[in-house]
Amino acid sequence: MKLAVFASGSGSNFQAIADAIEEDRLQAEISLLVSDKPEAYAVERAKTLGISVFTFRPKEYQNKRAFENEIVKHLHEKEIDIIILAGYMRLIGPILLQTYEGCIFNIHPSLLPAFPGKNAIEQAWHANVKVTGVTVHMVDEGMDTGPIIAQESVDIKDTDSLASLTKAIQAVEHRLYPDTIQRLIEKRTSEGSQNRHEHQTSIN
Repeated sequence: MKLAVFASGSGSNFQAIADAIEEDRLQAEISLLVSDKPEAYAVERAKTLGISVFTFRPKEYQNKRAFENEIVKHLHEKEIDIIILAGYMRLIGPILLQTYEGCIFNIHPSLLPAFPGKNAIEQAWHANVKVTGVTVHMVDEGMDTGPIIAQESVDIKDTDSLASLTKAIQAVEHRLYPDTIQRLIEKRTSEGSQNRHEHQTSIN
């Protein structure tokens, strides 16, 4: 499976996915990094790994439809199968949602539906909840509202500061995301094989 990773920041989850591929824990290829911030460290990570990069500045386009059309062009050129959001700080618009329906996934640092949106770790910390965690979900038109694929909890009582909670959350993210992507790929591969078998049987 060919992956496109979308990132706006440091790219730590991008790196975790790349490491999982290198360690053969994830049977996939990152064929493209897409970033709306050309100066993001994720871009440097991709270049170091020899991965193709497409960067853009949204303000230079007339609207979201315009830059998403250009993104789709690059995705098609790389024959991308799955889009992985890894710290991409923009809502996905209708062009990408329609073109890659059911094939866009995101990771969020809370147990959704609790604490959607930005600063989820800080939200949980200041809300004095006992447990937060990490969610991998399919992307839809809302903000962190798509169907949940996987979740793992983190006990806030086991941390003594916002910094230590953030570190604990990131450790779970870096393990859970590659593992979940691998399960998604295995499921799609199995379904594809089954569909081909059923088609062949119907022909015979």
